Amino acid sequence: MRLNPFNPNNINVGRGGGGGFPGGGGGQLGCGAIVIALIGALVFGIDPGQMLGTMEGAQESTPGAEVQSGESAEEICNTNDYALEACNALSSLNDTWRPLFQRAGMQFEGPGLRFYSGNTASGCGSATSAVGPFYCPADRNIYIDTSFYDQMNRELGAGPGDFARYYVVAHEYGHHVQNLTGLASQISSAQQQNPQAANQLSVLMELQADCYAGVWAGKNRNLIEPGDFEEGMQAASAIGDDTLTKGRVSSENFTHGTSAQRMQALRLGLESGVVELS
Repeated sequence: MRLNPFNPNNINVGRGGGGGFPGGGGGQLGCGAIVIALIGALVFGIDPGQMLGTMEGAQESTPGAEVQSGESAEEICNTNDYALEACNALSSLNDTWRPLFQRAGMQFEGPGLRFYSGNTASGCGSATSAVGPFYCPADRNIYIDTSFYDQMNRELGAGPGDFARYYVVAHEYGHHVQNLTGLASQISSAQQQNPQAANQLSVLMELQADCYAGVWAGKNRNLIEPGDFEEGMQAASAIGDDTLTKGRVSSENFTHGTSAQRMQALRLGLESGVVELS
């Protein structure tokens, strides 16, 4: 995918944990059939509660520690090729989503991007690179240990293409969209009120984030190169719950969706490139 170089004035990047952003709010963005399923799942008479934490294993919310490295955005983004790709993706994602929120009359603030190595502190608690890339709604940051991309190719079979890596950033950005619209808060409350449906709701959230990743790609289809679509499908397939667990976990315990579901969600967003108010 031929992304333009990042605009340093259009992104918020750093190392390690990060501070939070002022609160947003507004309506609710939909992504095709997935949002219909989400709305149906929310018919529990819910009262919006705490933000949904997308990082698995974070059990408590603790302040993130901002790492003051004294580096500029250009220096951080040029740490390695993977970091540069992530910064280019973040800049493109901001440029894509900002006008969508503006047209809907909704407040927009792009997420922060925090690079770390080994372990980090976030607003959702401490984490190691074992959890993979994640979005923390408490401080509105996307966290990435770029060594994950080598693991994704070597161990998960997601493929070496750049679009697979862009998909990872765009998926976590999708959780930021859910956070801004208030949907994440509603889902979290629904999970608390109906624990038996918690995994199903988590799957729907992840699939919608996949769909949002596809929407971003669809709105930038002029930058897509031959083979990108196949790279995205291969990456989505590689990180499905059924593929990752190799049959060791029953489907009712899935939290992210099957390979087929994730590929379908990504394809839905990419082929439509449409986001509407719902």
